[in-house]
Amino acid sequence: MAKKRIGILTGGGDVPGLSIAIKSVVTNSVDRDYEIIGIRRGWLGLLGYNLDDQATHDQYIIDLNPTIVRRVDRSGGTFLHTSRTNPAKVRPDDAPEFLRKSNYGTVIDPETGTKDYTDYILKVIDHLNLDSLITIGGDDTLSFSSRLHKEGIKVVAIPKTMDNDVLGTDYCIGFSTATTRGVNHITNFRSSVGSHERIGVVELFGRNSGETALITGYLSHVDRTIICEVPFDLEKLVWMLDADKKASPAHYSILVISEGAAPIGGHVMQTGTPDAYGHRKLGGIGELLSEKIKEISGNNTMYQRLGYLVRSGPADSLDRMVSMNFGLLAFQLTCKGEFGKLVGVTNGVYSAVPIETVTSGKRHVDIDQYYDVEHYRPRVKSVLGQPMFLH
Repeated sequence: MAKKRIGILTGGGDVPGLSIAIKSVVTNSVDRDYEIIGIRRGWLGLLGYNLDDQATHDQYIIDLNPTIVRRVDRSGGTFLHTSRTNPAKVRPDDAPEFLRKSNYGTVIDPETGTKDYTDYILKVIDHLNLDSLITIGGDDTLSFSSRLHKEGIKVVAIPKTMDNDVLGTDYCIGFSTATTRGVNHITNFRSSVGSHERIGVVELFGRNSGETALITGYLSHVDRTIICEVPFDLEKLVWMLDADKKASPAHYSILVISEGAAPIGGHVMQTGTPDAYGHRKLGGIGELLSEKIKEISGNNTMYQRLGYLVRSGPADSLDRMVSMNFGLLAFQLTCKGEFGKLVGVTNGVYSAVPIETVTSGKRHVDIDQYYDVEHYRPRVKSVLGQPMFLH
């Protein structure tokens, strides 16, 4: 009997633990009636696969076995590579040339010529004889997984994002490593900020959810933490930081801010062209705030944007454990034929929920439970009965 074929891919931003989850799927498939097919560059790997060009097979598809994945867990990122391609929303310039000339795709925006190429993705999945998919990504990548499930494709999804904001799970791959790195960088940053007696401003990732900033600020005991869920009073914040600096025996203060934060009456700072999921590049609010601190209070500042460094490099022990177990659970659900599921952690135990949960809304910090709006600080009202990672 021919082995069943599982396709596996990673999409969206990279985080530590992706390759570990892939390795877990592969190693657990040994001596089972499955073969694992790696799809390179996320959904682009299926969109860019040309049925009439064997070279694209070699470009986007790789057979995975224990030898291939033997060392992939020793570094961060994803050895299958990734992309932010959304096959359900492809602009003409982003479509592979062979598809532009084909009859595939449905126009969803006549003005821009944007097309939905889900029909072609289904064709490629059939061509590759894939019995099922295991997809690893955030809510954007997994929203297309949900779409494929509705189209009859057998899918199991694994959540990853250092923002920890995928609905349906208390924890996403990458979050622990990102916050750990953030805390370590801030601890080291204190040396320079304190030496020069300045106000330090640290900007962290966080588009819709301020959990990364909240937990990093909470664990590193910074003076103020601004999250994207709460618009802030600029002058009030500046004078708070000035007072914090004056009250400090070391004559400095530090603030953490989400890149998606905005002052009252202001706008989130975004640049560039929207990606396939409608997101423009965030960033710069920390630098703007740093300049305003100088302008309003006269204090010198140090601004540090902790961007890709917190999502790079090897996973910490918690992300390693979760990644391995998410991979194992995804494979076990596949073996049981329990598709259309998102693996995760719920109330402290490993779980599986319907995959459409990821498209049911956006996760935000529970302000009433975890944040002091008046003083711009984390404030945990009660720990008893709360998730290990507060959200």
